[in-house]
Amino acid sequence: MQRAELAAWLRLALTPDVGNTAARRLLAAFGLPRAVFEQPAASLEQVVSPAIATSLRTEPPQLATQVDATWRWLEAAEPPGTRQVLTLADSAYPPGLLQTEDPPLMLYVMGRIPGAWPVGIAVVGSRNPTQQGLDNARQFSRSFAQAGLTVVSGLALGVDGAAHDGALQGAAAGQLATIAVVGTGLDRVYPRQHLELARRIAEHGLLVSEYPLGTPPLGPNFPRRNRIISALSQGTVVVEAALKSGSLITARQAAEQGREVFAIPGSIHSPQSRGCHWLLKQGAKLVECAQDVLEELRGPGGHQHQLTGMGSREETATPVGNDAPEDSLLEALGFDPVTIDALVARTGMAPADLQARLLELELDGEVARLPGGLFQRVGAG
Repeated sequence: MQRAELAAWLRLALTPDVGNTAARRLLAAFGLPRAVFEQPAASLEQVVSPAIATSLRTEPPQLATQVDATWRWLEAAEPPGTRQVLTLADSAYPPGLLQTEDPPLMLYVMGRIPGAWPVGIAVVGSRNPTQQGLDNARQFSRSFAQAGLTVVSGLALGVDGAAHDGALQGAAAGQLATIAVVGTGLDRVYPRQHLELARRIAEHGLLVSEYPLGTPPLGPNFPRRNRIISALSQGTVVVEAALKSGSLITARQAAEQGREVFAIPGSIHSPQSRGCHWLLKQGAKLVECAQDVLEELRGPGGHQHQLTGMGSREETATPVGNDAPEDSLLEALGFDPVTIDALVARTGMAPADLQARLLELELDGEVARLPGGLFQRVGAG
């Protein structure tokens, strides 16, 4: 992309009141952005409102600064070619996103730019998951990457971060492991706790944003970016989600885009499971292991030829502790959060002995200590 072409696209994107829908109408009527700005007001008003036509006649005040910043960002790519700006007119624009109702006018991408966009699977969920939720996100994503899929998520705390990390662990050398779709400009990392994770993704995956450089973490941007997560994916797996979780927005958008929606069931007592249970009531597919998702994608119309190394159902299922069947305390715990008093009643153990054994299991990664004095059995990480 030449600098003048970049400037024209940025001007169209930054002009007040011109959203993606109006911009697509203008492009359909006049061609590339430079042609749009050459049109007289009368011609523009045949396509958009007079107010938008007036806005188009005035250059946005921040345009020059934004063009300079974006051009410097592109030139600073190391290695060269690892930063790009893709527009609706670019042949490299993701086809799955192009087919949606609201594709972004521009996409900023950083990392291992794919020659062809891979088959993706979105893994999303709570920012405050249980330990079991984190384990599930990491293990499912590791299995997906081993099967040749690219894991797509949002770089948020909790499930998103675990999903990216699991995919990076499971991907083969040279594979596009994971795609992080963020709600800020790509010159920022949010949350800051994921700075190192973002660096790893840039090396072995891809960071994607529709927002101009310098865009801070604004609340409305995060639900909006979810449509990109679902569009880059063949299906969406919701690991854990509260009833008002942004992950349910991703799931709804996936369904509207004709993608598969999968949900992992959890404890009926856990608020983080209620969103998944609601999705299951709405017709989402219940999955207990990564193999369930992979088999669905291998079905009629799926991508069987692109999935490799799937292994058996047992290999991808979430492990529970090595000696779980023999441990009476683990049997008494079950998989729902439980209080010390309830465990005393179930096991007959003295409270001091029970606390000591729970600490051992917690250190072994088989039990998680939850807020409110609750304990929950989890899979070994």
